[in-house]
Amino acid sequence: MAGNSQRRGAVRRSGSKKGSVVGTGGQGRKSLQGRGPTPKATERTGHPAARRAGAATRAAAKGPGQSSKPTPRRRSTGSAEYVAGRNPVVEALRAGVPARALYVASRIDSDERVREALKAAGDLGLPLLEASKADLDRLTAGAVHQGLVLQVPAYSYAHPADLLDGAAETERPPLIVALDGVTDPRNLGAVVRSVAAFGGHGVVIPERRAAGMTASAWKVSAGAAARVPVARAANLVRALEDYQSAGCFVVGLDAGGDVALPDLQVATEPLVLVVGSEGRGLARLVRQTCDVVVSIPMAGMESLNAAVAAGVALYEVARRRG
Repeated sequence: MAGNSQRRGAVRRSGSKKGSVVGTGGQGRKSLQGRGPTPKATERTGHPAARRAGAATRAAAKGPGQSSKPTPRRRSTGSAEYVAGRNPVVEALRAGVPARALYVASRIDSDERVREALKAAGDLGLPLLEASKADLDRLTAGAVHQGLVLQVPAYSYAHPADLLDGAAETERPPLIVALDGVTDPRNLGAVVRSVAAFGGHGVVIPERRAAGMTASAWKVSAGAAARVPVARAANLVRALEDYQSAGCFVVGLDAGGDVALPDLQVATEPLVLVVGSEGRGLARLVRQTCDVVVSIPMAGMESLNAAVAAGVALYEVARRRG
């Protein structure tokens, strides 16, 4: 019956696994007490407002002869890359890429590009390492290397704000390309090359779900990656909003745009051109952030590769700027 302590199993046996349970005796009372009012954003370590306040304080503490321009914020990918192919290697050496070593195939057929690469490597004091074709295939993951492979350190990404700082040093209004969800590194390399050709100041890519500056992107850029900074944004929408706050017009490029590219009125103004992926185009939030969305007039229903579309738009902007 209920409450019968004599029935079997009603009493815990001594030495059982669980044992007796006791209360805290008031010892946990301190953990229930409040910690006081929440500190201001400028007083919280790691908060963006605290970082801005600290930067302003450091800038004010500098003497009149010192520059208040912040040091470019660079983030490395952490592993070495390999630039493969004779033209990309020569272009990278011409551009002063901080290379580590030059691998040369055994019994390579020497031509003008090979001789220039060897001379440039010798002038820079780079180690010249002879390697078999199998070794070069392994280093480049099977890419076409033509007997020349340049080892370069991991790419150091800029901060999105650094691109505006670089544009301020020129006499041209800022022209930046932002890539939304472009996952092919060859497209990234082609965009970097177009930005260099048409006087742009840099490329912004998201940190996630996007291609990075790999050896493949280096090769397609044909050395332009050494002259055009590529920045990584933790949040692309927030980076675009920061550009808008700095006085830039954010222009999306999409097949369903409301304005034709030749009719873009702000081409001569500070501009951020946003190019979407080949499949889904611009993401919804990115599209909503754009000040205007333009399309490229085409005959028929053909679609353009993201890198090709970016090149066409950059050419039109450069033409309008004269």
